[in-house]
Amino acid sequence: MHIKSVLLAVTAGLLASSAYAAPVFNRIASLPVELNAPDAEATSAEIITASEDGMMLIYSDSPGGGIGFIDITDPKAPKAAGYVKIDGEPTSVTEIGGKVFAGVNASESFTNPSGQLVVIDLASKAVEATYELGGQPDSVAHNEAGTLVAIAIENERDEEVNDGAIPQAPSGFVVIFDVAAKTLQRVEVTGLADIAPEDAEPEFLSFNANDEIALTMQENNWIVIIDGKTGKVTGGFSAGETGVAGVDTKNDGKIDFSGDNKVMPREPDSVKWLGTDRVVIANEGDWNGGSRGFTIFNRDGSVAYDSGNALDVNAAQLGHYPDARNKKGVEPEGLEVASFGDSQYIFIAEERSSLIAVYKDNGAVPEFVQSLPSGISPEGLVAIPSRNLLATANEVDLRADGLGGSHVMIYELGEGEAAYPQLVSDLDADGHPIGWAAISGAVADADKAGTLYAVSDSVLYAAPAIYTIDATQKPAKIVAKTVVTRGGDAAQKLDLEGITQDGAGGFWLASEGDAAKLVPHALYHVDADGKIVEEVPFPAALLGSQTRFGAEGVAKAGDVLWVAVQREWADDPKGLVKLLAYNTSSKEWGAVRYPLEAAPEGGWVGLSEITVHGEHAYIVERDNQIAGKAGLKAVYRVALSDLVAAPLDGELPVVSKELVRDLIPDLKAQNGYVVDKVESFAIGADGTAYVITDNDGVKDSSGETFLWTFGVE
Repeated sequence: MHIKSVLLAVTAGLLASSAYAAPVFNRIASLPVELNAPDAEATSAEIITASEDGMMLIYSDSPGGGIGFIDITDPKAPKAAGYVKIDGEPTSVTEIGGKVFAGVNASESFTNPSGQLVVIDLASKAVEATYELGGQPDSVAHNEAGTLVAIAIENERDEEVNDGAIPQAPSGFVVIFDVAAKTLQRVEVTGLADIAPEDAEPEFLSFNANDEIALTMQENNWIVIIDGKTGKVTGGFSAGETGVAGVDTKNDGKIDFSGDNKVMPREPDSVKWLGTDRVVIANEGDWNGGSRGFTIFNRDGSVAYDSGNALDVNAAQLGHYPDARNKKGVEPEGLEVASFGDSQYIFIAEERSSLIAVYKDNGAVPEFVQSLPSGISPEGLVAIPSRNLLATANEVDLRADGLGGSHVMIYELGEGEAAYPQLVSDLDADGHPIGWAAISGAVADADKAGTLYAVSDSVLYAAPAIYTIDATQKPAKIVAKTVVTRGGDAAQKLDLEGITQDGAGGFWLASEGDAAKLVPHALYHVDADGKIVEEVPFPAALLGSQTRFGAEGVAKAGDVLWVAVQREWADDPKGLVKLLAYNTSSKEWGAVRYPLEAAPEGGWVGLSEITVHGEHAYIVERDNQIAGKAGLKAVYRVALSDLVAAPLDGELPVVSKELVRDLIPDLKAQNGYVVDKVESFAIGADGTAYVITDNDGVKDSSGETFLWTFGVE
């Protein structure tokens, strides 16, 4: 009953009539941290803090080996403000009175850990002092008065030894640094936990207003309370175990929330005080798997609140659920607690869904407010209430793979509507979220204004589906899901990239083939229930030159289906791709060629959608670049009168095109980084154009799906 009530509360908040109630947080800017260390092969923003005046963000960069600074004097235009190279691996950072305190791992091995507390002057960026800690530091925090700094010495386990099981010597401990006296006090925390008490694994710590320290020991599944002034352990309790009903438990190519996970330890990562009598923990579960949520404890260890499946459900409704890596669900990891005006907020960073869940703490059941889109794998958060700001550090750098880099993102609390999400799903008949991701093609209903039909690509390979979207709501809502079937079962070997209505209640679907995966290039005719009634493979005249970059959209003009082929095949001249024509009456194939814009250095340009409206076919053309390298995301159109298909075995005519809209400004207006995949474009009978991006199912992606509109003639 508790879990159900949590689910209903979240759903009610998420799917409120038009938008979240004001005030809300909205993203106002982001900064790629590579700008602070342009010569580094990889760079990351992991743990983040702010200067006391709120004008500077400071973050630890473990792979880059330094401390980065971001000037947010104008938070809507953050600037790279310097980088201090550190001899070692920075793990965490905090700031007191113009001095930056960084924990730095200098360990030779897991069995011989070491590290330092490094003090950096904020103004000069010079290292002023270094203090040996006697072990490998993880979290660093300071008290409200700025007189004490506490460091969790984790001495982390080697996951390659005994499957990562503990105990693994040496044990961890806590160090308290007296800022004025410049002295270190070691606090032992062994012998406390029920699990491997001889090997304490300190993870994260937080001060309250009474200078008490709450410390999580993740693998020990324990929370310790320490008097920061005396260094005495004054309390502690187990984080306990829990099972969660109504979650997706299998990595199986579909999002199915009918499962229950087993009872397991919470294994908390971050911890924050809520006043002086309660703490909140993020249940990451780094060893045995986590409980997928967050928990509020009274200081005696009794549970005041547990979020159950709420974070997972919310992520699934936003298309952010990570089915490909779902052992720990959304993986709550980072936490921030701060008061803005009269409201105390709890912010939970979800590493695998790349969302920040925002709750109001009212002393009883926290009130879900909204979820914020973050970069790839948010790790650290810092609130700046004096400026109504929140900043997140997103640790993953995928530039080596041609994808997005690590970003710091900035949000502002203000009146108005939440800019995100722009597409959510409803609950199904069983009360579970309609799972979706990777929207890859769409069409507008010819008769119902504001109704769209969309498909997702092979990310959800076990349940290819047609989604019905009510775009008259804000955010737009997926109200129904129709699984595409063959022989009564979910159809296999499909990579749906395009959809168009057949004029008789059904649809034509375009599937992008891949010979290496035995997925054929084909068109599929389905009825209103999603049953495949006709399969049309690409003709042999085409397949001799095939690549895996096939159909990326389909549109119907009279009896002819026009199919946009993404990139050049072997028989295409460079810079020219085919628009295939299939006549549904005569069963004949033909084609024209479409001229692509020039490809960027190291990248490519291709087509990703086609739709017909009025006297034109509208085509989305894009490069495969992301963030600062993105240069082409645009809508062009070709007159239908020019689409005169020629036989495939002859010379194919080249059509002319005209630019309709550059989509880069629309993508920049989201105030994150420019995503690469603009995959869906549909136009209603009234001339309203709908654009939807493909989030790749949160795989190597921020998971963000954008849906916006503009008018066409």
